[in-house]
Amino acid sequence: MNAVPAVHLRTTALPEISELRALLGGDALLQEEGEVRPYAGDRADTVEHELPLAVALPQDVEQVRRVARWASRHRVPLVPRGAGSGLAGGASALARGVVLSLERLSAIRELNAADQYAVVEAGVVNGALGRAAAAQRLFYPPDPGSAGVSTIGGNVATNAGGLRCVKYGVTADNVLGLEVVLADGRLVRTGGRTLKNVAGYDLTRLFVGSEGTLGIITAATLRLRPVPTTEPATFTAGFDGLRAAGAAVASIARLSGRPSMLELLDRAALDAVEAYRPSDADTTSAVLLIGQADGGDAQRLVAEMVRLCQEQGATSMTMSSSADGAEEMLSVRRSAGEALLASGAATIVEDLVVPRSRLVEMLGHIERTGREGTVRIATVGHAGDGNLHPVLILPDRTPETFREAHRKTEQLWRKALDLGGSITGEHGVGTLKRSRLATALDPAVLDLHRSVKHAFDPLGILNPGKAF
Repeated sequence: MNAVPAVHLRTTALPEISELRALLGGDALLQEEGEVRPYAGDRADTVEHELPLAVALPQDVEQVRRVARWASRHRVPLVPRGAGSGLAGGASALARGVVLSLERLSAIRELNAADQYAVVEAGVVNGALGRAAAAQRLFYPPDPGSAGVSTIGGNVATNAGGLRCVKYGVTADNVLGLEVVLADGRLVRTGGRTLKNVAGYDLTRLFVGSEGTLGIITAATLRLRPVPTTEPATFTAGFDGLRAAGAAVASIARLSGRPSMLELLDRAALDAVEAYRPSDADTTSAVLLIGQADGGDAQRLVAEMVRLCQEQGATSMTMSSSADGAEEMLSVRRSAGEALLASGAATIVEDLVVPRSRLVEMLGHIERTGREGTVRIATVGHAGDGNLHPVLILPDRTPETFREAHRKTEQLWRKALDLGGSITGEHGVGTLKRSRLATALDPAVLDLHRSVKHAFDPLGILNPGKAF
């Protein structure tokens, strides 16, 4: 890991760029350094990136196809991009390539209340879909922390998760079909509008989480669900240590009912939230659990969760049966990511997942790792499904600090694998975690991945250097 993530200068522009400009027309191609710089990377601020030759801003699917055909003809790398809110370097630009931004494909083509689905273009912001669905008394379950800015295309490309994963699953569990432009410009549609569809291989699932390496996602058909008719019930529970909080999570996981949310913040994360956005919530505990249940059984289920937390020694408890009270409690968790990034310090946001039964061991390992050296670790996570986000906070950008951070990230992800977990639960592999795949996946499985990549992108022009 280099001491300072570099932003490399562009190579000389290709003569063929003028051809691309003619294909797109208008203001759909950016080339000036000041114009392309904002598109050069994502929020993984310790990952190197380069200034691209150009940024293409297609207005519709046909223009996306033109860009792909041009890139295939001239063998120019394409880096598909959503809002740039990713945390693994999946949208890092290449000096010899073109960034393909889907931000202008922002239409909700259809919202079908009767069959409970929506067809949305890749540039639609997650939160905007949520508001449109709410007007029909429906909701789209995946709600990543970046829901206010991240796009559906990016969510699908990384198989994003969020607070409601524990009950409703990740993005892949809520995608019925996709519209995808292949590397050679062909347009394909996978899946459909029905809840059941087993005709052929499940290509929809293959594209979800492929991080722009197999195709360019231009639209998605998404499953919507009815908004529960009763208000959710929400609680917070403070604990004096990670072990007690982890034991409470393990007890809750054994309940017959499933919470719709079960989140965790440690002391360092709570301190960051309180400095960023003071609230009336308990920010004094060593660990805070925030849980919610929805549906007709919400009150009973939350009462059970509260009882289990008390049995494990919770030092503080709050409950609410109103939507306003729930949002106040959840705002602590929702603002944690921004709070930890707001200091201006370099950060590495990890994304590890372990079986829920091993959560206490993983949390203890994170805590011990964070005590060593100068790189601090603040942890937030989706405790209900074992997905943790240790955030490494670097005091400076010296070579020594980067080496320490690199050493600590390796200690963390290797521990997650030892516990039967994975190197990423929802952020993707990108550039940040590419070197880990040889350890995380069997050689035969890696060969299968490479074969799939070659079948979809034989020239290797789609997001090269990412994932595989």
